[in-house]
Amino acid sequence: MDNRTEILDLRTALQVLKETPGQLVETDVEADPMAELSGVYRHIGAGGTVQRPTRVNGPAMIFNKVKGFDDARVAIGILGSRKRVGTLLGCEPENLPKLLCECVCRPIQPVTVEEAPCQEVVHLASEPGFDLNRLVPAPTNTPVDAGPYITLGMCYASHPDTGVGDVTIHRLCIQGKDELSIFFTPGARHIGAMAERAEELGQTLPISVSIGVDPAIEITSCFEPPTTPLGYNELSIAGALRESAVKMCRCKTVSELAIANAEYVIEGEVLPNRRVQEDQNSHTGYAMPEFPGYTGGASDQCWMIKVKAVTHRKHPVMQTCIGPSMEHVNMAGICTEASIYDLVERAMPGRLQNVYCHPSGGGKYMAVMQIKKSMASDEGRQRQAAILAFSAFSELKHVILVDEDVDIFDSDDVMWAMNTRYQGDVDTIFLPGVRCHPLDPSAQPYYSPSISDRGISCKVIFDCTVPFHLKEHFVRSQFMEVDPDKWVKLDS
Repeated sequence: MDNRTEILDLRTALQVLKETPGQLVETDVEADPMAELSGVYRHIGAGGTVQRPTRVNGPAMIFNKVKGFDDARVAIGILGSRKRVGTLLGCEPENLPKLLCECVCRPIQPVTVEEAPCQEVVHLASEPGFDLNRLVPAPTNTPVDAGPYITLGMCYASHPDTGVGDVTIHRLCIQGKDELSIFFTPGARHIGAMAERAEELGQTLPISVSIGVDPAIEITSCFEPPTTPLGYNELSIAGALRESAVKMCRCKTVSELAIANAEYVIEGEVLPNRRVQEDQNSHTGYAMPEFPGYTGGASDQCWMIKVKAVTHRKHPVMQTCIGPSMEHVNMAGICTEASIYDLVERAMPGRLQNVYCHPSGGGKYMAVMQIKKSMASDEGRQRQAAILAFSAFSELKHVILVDEDVDIFDSDDVMWAMNTRYQGDVDTIFLPGVRCHPLDPSAQPYYSPSISDRGISCKVIFDCTVPFHLKEHFVRSQFMEVDPDKWVKLDS
């Protein structure tokens, strides 16, 4: 199978992982979706910024028996290792940002089909007994979560003025039998802008939430401006990646499209002038664990989705992820890498060799950039590249610059460069008072008088590159090139 072009849904992706040694495990032991399921996977393969002990680069997992649900399974950690993402996208892990960058430049727009696997079973909210809590096995990550969360729902809506559709992942919490709350980060995502415009017009915003889809869709949906401005449908990037248009279908109860090959689809409308307290049912004061590794506070500014229907495949597979896990790092980080690579390559071709959004920053806060200096006039361009990275992705907080002989995916090697090629007083560049991310608990006025508003940070460049004129003094010890297989067979 060519994983690049033949994986078009979650089930095929799971089959590929099942056939790849060490990449998928299953359990028939029943798990409670209320905190227990995530508590188990923390030890199996969550990684990322999850509280230790956790396992990094562990396998994906399927829970075949979920308490309260007779005909559903839950999959978690599908994108929980960079190697696994590479397998599912048919690309070497280190080349993922370059591949996605290429796909942005040659989009293939989605198409609409009449027959859709996601509509094999239809539940209408108007029917007696309809209840999201019984239809969708959405887990909580911790015992203090506001409620059951849909963490990998591909939200799809169209702009009220232009009719142009877009897909984005948002925080969705089940609030009642036919109600979902949705959190829009102010000014950050396209569907939030659509909802605001619909509210101005006094209209509802039809929306679909597709759960359990082709991993290519989950990755590419995380692109943000400036790479994908308002009006750019990220599904077209997934189409380019698979060399086949993403198939959409018409919803049963609202005037919108959904992803045809999804396991579940929730159909509904975002209501105008209606805000909801996120923890109105649990009253814990918390929302859910977020990518920095801390549990975020419950918002009182969540918008409300009135659910009209739930459709799904026969014997559906619910897909979820843990907020601070390596899975989130990969979804957020690889698109960020592609955006940085694209902007820097266009501004100064050939200098940026690669970029890696480090897991310690949740895929958002920290980037390691590998720079090649070929001539004396390249000195200083490495810092320009870092400034371009900040402009490509506003949520980025720290950039570490290293030379081309440093493995950016090896934290030990990056720290080696910092310890031997960096002096704090001359190689640190501070950019104070710049807008970053509101979920950083240190980016708060109570942390420092220098922070004027929540989400304001001092962005920092750590220049761990060797000055061009001193390169001959920083040559690493050169070892004899041999094939170790002659002596011992090593695991790949």
